[in-house]
Amino acid sequence: MSDLYVGPIVLEVNGTEIEIVSVSPTVDTGRKLVKTMNSTGRAKGHVNGIATYNLTLEAVKPKGHTIVWENIVDGKLTLYPQDTADGDKTITYQNFTVQTVGDQYNVDNEARVSISGFALNRIEE
Repeated sequence: MSDLYVGPIVLEVNGTEIEIVSVSPTVDTGRKLVKTMNSTGRAKGHVNGIATYNLTLEAVKPKGHTIVWENIVDGKLTLYPQDTADGDKTITYQNFTVQTVGDQYNVDNEARVSISGFALNRIEE
């Protein structure tokens, strides 16, 4: 019996479906090591911090239809799994704000745009 994996993911930004080549979300928990002066000479614990959600996207540049990525502030990014019958959940990043935008051109591939930014909240539905 073969394994079944999660299929393609569709990305929607503020109600517009975007052709995405890759999405790399990361979570920084904000936890930090607390160093104290004690007789053992090592740290004794940690402090909880504020979690941040960082996203790096790579999109194909469509001809004639351009999105002004650097103007996206407080956007909504939704990743829809193509097959929800297996219990895969929709993931939504709320208040997505773009920090950097870069273009990428290659002889072998289509023109692409690289986007990185952050979101204030992540919801699984």
